[in-house]
Amino acid sequence: MRVKNKKTIVPLFLAGCVLLGYWLWLSLRPVEIVAIHHRSSGFSDVLVTSFPPTDKGKINWWLKNKDMLKDKYGIPKPDSDGYFYVTFWLFGEGYKKEEKYDRLCFDDMKTKVNCIEKDAVFSVDKSRNMGVMFTVYDGDNYRLDHNGDIIKVASD
Repeated sequence: MRVKNKKTIVPLFLAGCVLLGYWLWLSLRPVEIVAIHHRSSGFSDVLVTSFPPTDKGKINWWLKNKDMLKDKYGIPKPDSDGYFYVTFWLFGEGYKKEEKYDRLCFDDMKTKVNCIEKDAVFSVDKSRNMGVMFTVYDGDNYRLDHNGDIIKVASD
């Protein structure tokens, strides 16, 4: 095959390399935990500056780091029935005042600058009926079965 127009191929190749490099950078960034907030029985919020971009990357990050999260931060913090719900939020531009409608505010902070924009990226919950479930906010839902396999949950 002969290339007729090298002026077109070279820019496309370079653009592809830049996109691939950006994707690799996104995928390999470490997750930085900024803060942990416990709202009510069984509910915890984790504020992060980055998170893996893919569904599989998010779930694998949880599976790899769940023991560290329990040891270092005390999450998940199940209620008396063993139920828990952990949500990971992008910290974005940091804490803000409540001024704007629909910000998530944390009562455990004794300041007026205690809210974040609602930008959830991932959550993990455990209930008696469903077991451990993963919710990816720009993707799908998954369940951890009894064999340790990750099963995609059909959408309604």
